[in-house]
Amino acid sequence: KYWLFYFLTFLAGARRQIFVAFAVFLMVKVFNYSIQMVTILFVVNNVVNYFLAPMIGKAIIRFGERKVLSLEYFSLVFIFIAYAFTDSAIVVGILYVLDHVFFNFAIAIRTFFQKIADPADIAPSMAVGFTINHIAAVVIPAFGGLLWMVDYRIPFIAGACLSIVSFAAVQRIKV
Repeated sequence: KYWLFYFLTFLAGARRQIFVAFAVFLMVKVFNYSIQMVTILFVVNNVVNYFLAPMIGKAIIRFGERKVLSLEYFSLVFIFIAYAFTDSAIVVGILYVLDHVFFNFAIAIRTFFQKIADPADIAPSMAVGFTINHIAAVVIPAFGGLLWMVDYRIPFIAGACLSIVSFAAVQRIKV
């Protein structure tokens, strides 16, 4: 009954793990970011998202989950491809902030679920969604790490592919 919610939750978890596990690793390992540079980037990221998060919530209300999630996944295709092929440390830092901004759009997955779910199903289904997200958290970094050893670009190309699948799946949202 809630397969689309579970599927989108898994894909969002997978995408999040690629971002968390490999974006910072890319900055440090490939672009030689120092601890201070990463810390500054974290602070900038949190300040930007502090101001943008309420606007994202309003956009979900105004435009709906399908449009907001479509924008997220369409944009992520380009962000992941840029992670894979950029030669610029500055571009990677900008991508990191943009990636985090777009991750805030994932709240629309939960608002979509709240619209379609029977009230009695919300708590147990959210628990299942949380578990599904954690499955991605275990599998993706391990598998992505093996791919990284072949070529660091592969996990990001895989992230772009997951974003395309997510974009297609989001088109099934009818609410």
